[in-house]
Amino acid sequence: MRMFKITACVPSLTRIRTQRELQNTYFTKLVAYDNWFQEQQRIMKMGGKIVKVHLATGKVGANAGLM
Repeated sequence: MRMFKITACVPSLTRIRTQRELQNTYFTKLVAYDNWFQEQQRIMKMGGKIVKVHLATGKVGANAGLM
């Protein structure tokens, strides 16, 4: 199974003290290839930004016929 290790930044809505101040929360997690699109949509809907993505396990180009 291929897993992506993603680092993302999302605004923290629980830590807002004023309307002008917004704190960002960075997190890193492993996401399965099959769940990648849903995870990407979830981060974008939260107003976040994906900072870095790299393949944690599996082969590069496995679904592209580049074996």
